[in-house]
Amino acid sequence: MKTMTTLQRVALAAFSTLLVGAAHAAVSSGEAEQLKSTLTPFGAERAGNADGSIPAWTGGYTDPAVGTRTGRRGDPFASDKPLYSVNAKNMDKYADKLTDGTKAMLLKYPDSFRIDVYPTRRTAVAPQWVYDNTLKNATRATIVETANGAVPQGAYGGIPFPIPKTGVEVLWNHLLRWQGVAFKYEQQGVLGTANGKNVLTVAAQANIEYPYYDPQGSLEKFDGDYWMVRMINDGPPVRAGEGLVARFNVSGDGQTWVYLTGQRRVRKLPNDCCDMPTQATAGVMSTDDLKIFTGKNGRFDWKLVGKKEMLVPYNSNKLLQPTKVSEVLGEHHVNPDVMRWELHRVWVVEAKLKDGQRHQAPRSLYYFDEDTWNGVLADRWDAKGQLWKTMWMSQVVMPDVPATMGITFGFNDLLSGTSYTNDLVNETTHQFDVVAPYSASVFTPDGLVGEAVR
Repeated sequence: MKTMTTLQRVALAAFSTLLVGAAHAAVSSGEAEQLKSTLTPFGAERAGNADGSIPAWTGGYTDPAVGTRTGRRGDPFASDKPLYSVNAKNMDKYADKLTDGTKAMLLKYPDSFRIDVYPTRRTAVAPQWVYDNTLKNATRATIVETANGAVPQGAYGGIPFPIPKTGVEVLWNHLLRWQGVAFKYEQQGVLGTANGKNVLTVAAQANIEYPYYDPQGSLEKFDGDYWMVRMINDGPPVRAGEGLVARFNVSGDGQTWVYLTGQRRVRKLPNDCCDMPTQATAGVMSTDDLKIFTGKNGRFDWKLVGKKEMLVPYNSNKLLQPTKVSEVLGEHHVNPDVMRWELHRVWVVEAKLKDGQRHQAPRSLYYFDEDTWNGVLADRWDAKGQLWKTMWMSQVVMPDVPATMGITFGFNDLLSGTSYTNDLVNETTHQFDVVAPYSASVFTPDGLVGEAVR
C-alpha cells in the first residue's frame, strides 16, 4: 500500500472537514431587502391576516410608562377583555388553531382548564442596532453541520436567519432571539404533583447575560457563548446554598458547573445536555425542556412544517401581577384567570430522533412566534408514541429593554398528571431588572464558589 505524503494527508483532512462542515447558504441581498418592506426587521409578515384578527405590525410596543428598570412590572393591557374562551365543550370549533397538547389539557381537566383569548397585539420590538445586525445576518449567516449538530456561522447581534429555509434555522432563531443584554431577578420553581399539590423545588437569585447581544461586541470578537446563567439557591431549606453556572455556546460545547453544599466543592457536569435532568429545576425538567428548547440539536432531524395561525400565550404581563404563587398555580396547571392567549402566526417545526440516537422524547412539535422567535408552545411524544408532555412559555412586554420576552415557562405531563412551572417571579419586588453587563468573573467556577458557599 502506498504511503500518503504529508501534503496528501493535509488535503484529505481539509476535504473531510469540508464534508462535516458543509454550510447551508445564506439568502441573497435581494431577498434580504424584504426585511425593509413586506417583512418586519425580524422576518415576520408585516401585514395582518385576511379577516383582521391578526393586525399588521406597526413597530411594536414602546410606551415606557409600563416598563421598569427595577421593581415589579405592570400590565399595559389590563383593561382588555377576552374575545372568547375555549373549553372542553367548544374546543372543536377552534381545533385547527389548537396544538395537540392544548387539546389534551382541555380534555384532561375539563372543569378547570380553559384558555381566554384576547385581542391580538403585535408588541415585538428591538433596538435599531439589533435590526441592523439582523439584516447583515440574513446574507452572511450560514448553518454548518458538526458533531454536535447544525450550528450557525457568521451571525452576531441579531436574528441569525430572519428568512428561514429549514427547521434548524428556525430553532436557532429561537435560541439566539433578542432578549436584551443582562438581567438579575429572583425566581421560584414549583412542582405540581399528580394529586394536585404544589411543592417548591427552587427559590433562587439569578444573573443572566447574553454576550451574543453585547452592543460593544462584534462578529470578529464573539467567542460563541450566547447565554450565561448563574443561579444561587435561597431555598427550599434542603437546597439553600446550592449554585449553578452555565455557559451555552453556539458550537454545542457549553459548560455547566454546580456547587452542592453536601460536597462543599464545585463540580463540572460531564454532559449537561438533551434529556439529562437539569440542576436548574432540581432535576424535574431536562436541559432541552428549558424555555421550550435549549442546548444541542444534533440528536434530531428538524423539519420545517410551515407557518400557521395558532392560539398561544402572549403579552402575559397579567401573569406577573399576583403577589402570591398560590394565585398563579391551580391544582394541576396555571390558573386560567391570569393567563392571556392571543391568535398569532407561528412557525411549526417537527423534531424526529435520528437513527442510532437516544432520547426520552423521540418526536416533538415546536411552535415559534414569527414576531419574536420565542418558542411559545411545544408537544413531546414518548417512545411508545404517546403524547407525553405539553410545554409553554409566556411572553411579557418589556418596553424598557425594549423587547417582548419569554419569562415564566413550564410543562404538563399528560401521562402522570404532574407539572412544573419555572421562573415564577410573583413573590419578589424585582421582576427582571435590566442591568449593565457583568464582570467576566461572574459566570465562572470561582465566581460560583464566592457566592454559593454555606
